[in-house]
Amino acid sequence: MLNISQEKLGDALGLTFQQVQKYEKGSNRIGASRLQHIAQILQVPVSFFFDGGPAAGAARGVSDLGSPAYLSDFLASRDGLALVKAFMSLKDKKLRRCIVALVEEIVSDG
Repeated sequence: MLNISQEKLGDALGLTFQQVQKYEKGSNRIGASRLQHIAQILQVPVSFFFDGGPAAGAARGVSDLGSPAYLSDFLASRDGLALVKAFMSLKDKKLRRCIVALVEEIVSDG
C-alpha cells in the first residue's frame, strides 16, 4: 500500500527482509520502539498499525466529524490512507468533484 518493499524496510531498520516477513506474518513480536521506528520510516502514525482498535480518548459523535483529531484518526487508518491515495491519483478535477458530490449525497440519504 505504501510502495516500500520488505527489503527496503529491512535495510532502513538494519534487518533482513526475512525478519520483516516474520513481523508481517506475526511470527515474531514487534517491540514498541521498533514499531515506532517502522512508523517513522513509513511516515505513518503508530495507530496506523492498529486498524479497528479502540479510538484514543472519548467516543466521538457525529458533531466531531470536522475536528482535526477525527481527520487525523481517519487518515491514520488503512482505509483512510488507501482512499486518499486513490482519490489524489485521479488527475481529472471534475471527476474528483463528482465523487465528492456522490459521497455527500449518499451520506445525506442515510
